[in-house]
Amino acid sequence: MKLLANGLQIEVDDTGGEGRPVALLIMGLGMQLVGWPQDFVQALVDAGFRVVRHDNRDIGLSQGFDHAGTGNIVWESIRQRLGLQVRSAYTLQDMARDSLGVLDALGIKQAHVIGASMGGMIAQHLAAEAPDRVASLVSIMSSSGARGLPGPRSDVAAMLLRRPLGGGEAELVAHSIRLLRIIQSPAYPQSTEALAERLRFSMRRAYRPAGMFRQMLAIGADARRPEVLPRIKCPTLVLHGEADALVPMACGLDTAKRIPGAKFVSIPGMGHDLPPEICAILAHHIAPFLHAAEEHHKP
Repeated sequence: MKLLANGLQIEVDDTGGEGRPVALLIMGLGMQLVGWPQDFVQALVDAGFRVVRHDNRDIGLSQGFDHAGTGNIVWESIRQRLGLQVRSAYTLQDMARDSLGVLDALGIKQAHVIGASMGGMIAQHLAAEAPDRVASLVSIMSSSGARGLPGPRSDVAAMLLRRPLGGGEAELVAHSIRLLRIIQSPAYPQSTEALAERLRFSMRRAYRPAGMFRQMLAIGADARRPEVLPRIKCPTLVLHGEADALVPMACGLDTAKRIPGAKFVSIPGMGHDLPPEICAILAHHIAPFLHAAEEHHKP
């Protein structure tokens, strides 16, 4: 369903369940709400939570910003390395307010906020800017954004800048599989057939590469998040794969270090993806953490 959130049309999926505590899931760069595997969603539902997912602005079925153009990502990357402000069509703070708008539209006063990758960055802003609305924060395979942290492994960085060999579905799927293969969880590789099926489903739902580039610029423009993290007061769990080649584990460690009282858990064999085995491991850590946070908020 589409809801008006922060003045935008945002696509939302809600498992429902009046009276249940709410888990708001925020996905990462260029990823749609269907990027949260159904097994993970169901594990949270089975643990007693109402799960709300949404397409971030400019991705999936949510409102786009094509009128803003895509900018020059190479030039903006140079500006970032020189310590200059990256120019973007919108900010991660704007995207956090979109997420808050989803809660408003659904009449939800407070939620446990779970973000993956860029979604973790958005969730961090939401927890800092609307502390009364966030019961707890879970930041998965994300970063504090602090200068000096390691970036993607060199082969991953090169692959991110590579263009598909063609514009047809088969070429786009093959290109995406090549990227997923080098950032996947080495302990839990997925079959090419499973990856292709998931990618085809996602692309047929929506394919918006320009939106992904604008989101990438929003990440680059988010230079002050390290100063924001110490303001987070809610219970916080930081989860990160030990084999993450896109956002190295040092980024997760730095996130936990900057948030008062945050708990850090590293996941052996996990890269930058959510295969079924990793979803089960994450749910094993997250469900009891959310229940504990619920107890923390009881009068």
